Amino acid sequence: METTQLIWIIAVTVLTLLNIVWQFDLQTRQRRLRERYDRLFSGAEGADLKIGLEALTDQIEKTQGRIDHLETLARHLQSTLSHSIQGAGMVRFRAFQDTGGDQSFALALVDGNGNGMVLSALYSRKGTRVYGKPLAAWTSVYNLSDEEKQALEQARKMVKGG
Repeated sequence: METTQLIWIIAVTVLTLLNIVWQFDLQTRQRRLRERYDRLFSGAEGADLKIGLEALTDQIEKTQGRIDHLETLARHLQSTLSHSIQGAGMVRFRAFQDTGGDQSFALALVDGNGNGMVLSALYSRKGTRVYGKPLAAWTSVYNLSDEEKQALEQARKMVKGG
């Protein structure tokens, strides 16, 4: 045999092997595509394309309805939350020198806008007095004691994330 014929035989053999590998790859891809198609349109409705698309459309519409409901609920919760107690601060202290144990306290309860109240209880040997002061936008029309200011600052840090 001549070398030219041998080269042609080897070249044709290599091309034939490459063609076989390529055909195998194409068959594998086609099989995967068919499996995806069958999975997409299988079920009780069968493999009809129109029925499958209608089922998917119905499912999308139901999901959109749920999303709309959840968005409405989230807006309602957000508006409710802004008026709920979000911060609390408490400071215990001794109001009078003749009593011990830090029995008095100042408690600040505020919403996300700084509206709420400061509640103070002053303990003495004769009894306990309780005072409440309203808050609007982190301030009160009444003078706040140092302890009440500390409690309010603790509540502000809780609301502001500090």
